[in-house]
Amino acid sequence: MGAVKTKRMPRAVREQQMLDAAVRIFGQRGYMAASMDEIAELAGVSKPLVYLYLNSKEDLFTACIRREAGALVEAVRAGVRRDLPADRQLWEGLGAFFTHTGENPDAWSVLHLQARTHGEPFAAEVTAMREEIVAFVTQLILAGAREAHRDPDLPEREVAGLAEALVGAAESLAAWANVTPGVSARQAAATLMNFAWAGLGDLMAGRPWAPPEEQPDSTPGSPHTG
Repeated sequence: MGAVKTKRMPRAVREQQMLDAAVRIFGQRGYMAASMDEIAELAGVSKPLVYLYLNSKEDLFTACIRREAGALVEAVRAGVRRDLPADRQLWEGLGAFFTHTGENPDAWSVLHLQARTHGEPFAAEVTAMREEIVAFVTQLILAGAREAHRDPDLPEREVAGLAEALVGAAESLAAWANVTPGVSARQAAATLMNFAWAGLGDLMAGRPWAPPEEQPDSTPGSPHTG
């Protein structure tokens, strides 16, 4: 008596129910505070069944990270049409990113907050996802540069740094948007485009910003000659 009764269903379907429940509990309560009892109750299964399917709390959390990371990467890739101009590709990619993170706040909490703060192996799973998105954005920027002028003097290493900065900004903005009432995915994407595209657009067109030439007599802390 008192045991959770479950209907027979395919293992894959039942496992997804468990992952859905786990993402919600982990996302809202955090990894340490979440309990397997809560997850099992929300999934409508017994705790022993959760352990039978997913072995341990650590393995369950890892499975959540992998599933949600894959879903986010797929959403961004699917959101970009490669036949569009470079700015439209980036706009659509950002729109897909902010739409997905906004519609799945618990999943984003798992990826952006929980997985990164509890060490390995969780952080490594998120790092792999992030590297995939950075590589994708790097290729978008490179393709845009080639489209803008046929022989761009734009080293791939520099582009990778730009992509890293852009992805970092998107992550921070998604975290802010998810806790700020009234901020839509479109508004978040437009904010980042306005922040980034002016510089990226000039860079792709062969007009990079450059720091001013250093003057030997005007470096900070040096005496002025008269």
